[in-house]
Amino acid sequence: MKKLLIMAAMLCASLPFAFAQDTSRVSVKLYGFVRNYLTFDSRKTYTVIGGEYNMLPYDEHVVDGVDLNAVPSLQMQALTSRFGLALTGPKLCGWASSGKLEGDFGGFGSTNTVLRLRLAYLKLNRGGSEFLVGQDWHPLSGDIMPDVLGMAAGAPFRPHSRTPQVRATQYWGAFGCTAALLWQLQYMNNGPKNASDSTSTASLDYANHALWPEAFLGLNLKAGGFYGQVGVDAQIIRPRTHAVVDGVTRKVDETVASLTPTLYAQYLGGLWSVKFRTLLAQNTSHLNQLNGYGVTAVNEDGSWSYAPLRASISYLNVAVGKTWRANLFLGYMKNLGAATDLHDFGTAGYLIYMKGGQDFTRLNSLYRIAPSVSYNVKAFNLGLEYEWTAATYGDLAANGSVLLNDNLHQVANHRVLALVKYNF
Repeated sequence: MKKLLIMAAMLCASLPFAFAQDTSRVSVKLYGFVRNYLTFDSRKTYTVIGGEYNMLPYDEHVVDGVDLNAVPSLQMQALTSRFGLALTGPKLCGWASSGKLEGDFGGFGSTNTVLRLRLAYLKLNRGGSEFLVGQDWHPLSGDIMPDVLGMAAGAPFRPHSRTPQVRATQYWGAFGCTAALLWQLQYMNNGPKNASDSTSTASLDYANHALWPEAFLGLNLKAGGFYGQVGVDAQIIRPRTHAVVDGVTRKVDETVASLTPTLYAQYLGGLWSVKFRTLLAQNTSHLNQLNGYGVTAVNEDGSWSYAPLRASISYLNVAVGKTWRANLFLGYMKNLGAATDLHDFGTAGYLIYMKGGQDFTRLNSLYRIAPSVSYNVKAFNLGLEYEWTAATYGDLAANGSVLLNDNLHQVANHRVLALVKYNF
């Protein structure tokens, strides 16, 4: 860790003099693809980016014996067609420089046709050392993804976030270490946006007001076709800066601290690819996962105390082939609740802030099975994927988990996805 910090300081100090030593021009390579999805869903599901990014099915909403969420849908969209610039530049004091600028059309707006920044970073490499500044994949996401065809790339079982960061990686032979400081932008924590808000709203304020950036530390191993990592992600957020007490608005000091350990392993050899990740997730709504935190106490000064919700989340992906490629994705999530009971607000119940809001506070577990087959030749990709995602809902327990009683029930969505993609 000390060596990584020294390396970062030396790089920052050398930047003003670096370009004077190498006047080579930056080379630019255009890349990207045109991608069209045709998707069928058997019921109403929680999705983003115009429905292309599939999370999980909504619970039953029964009126007069009819489930109003049991409504199928069919759509075709090309919002996630992508373009990017891969940059290779001059050396900086012996460090090879490169960068990337990438976007698509799945951004924010009243319609999902807004240009969106995906990646924008500078990278320096020398020997076994790498230093990155800018917006890139979160270290828990990585740019090594399951070989699924769907836009969500394995989420919500795989952590999914691209975020501004400063990251350093150092290798000593097969062994390495990765350290990163991260800030939020497009993927945010949920929380009470207003002073006494019981609804769950995503905002940058919770992380920015805490002042402390999110931090990640991982130990890596590369050997032949094997890559493995054990790591931990640490985060502190500040849900509210003020509260209304007896009709008077007062400043409050509230924080939620969380630790998320992870294990990742993959093997790539010949026509085979095997990838596995597991996490004991705490408050990872900013990683597009279905957990968050809850209020555990109301203090005399009007502030609230909180506890992060915990979840066991894992996925396994196995693929074989090249021109014709078969893939199987398996995902599992179990809601473990908080380490302590939540505060009962009476008619308001328990206040929980998580991805998707109150619709998923009663989620007990989540499963996904997604087999697919694709044909890949030159610039073309054609694929067909079936995705079964089953959510088990029930009654909320005092600690934010779900009671194992007679109300426990499963709701499943069947998604069939066809992909046509042209790469350039």
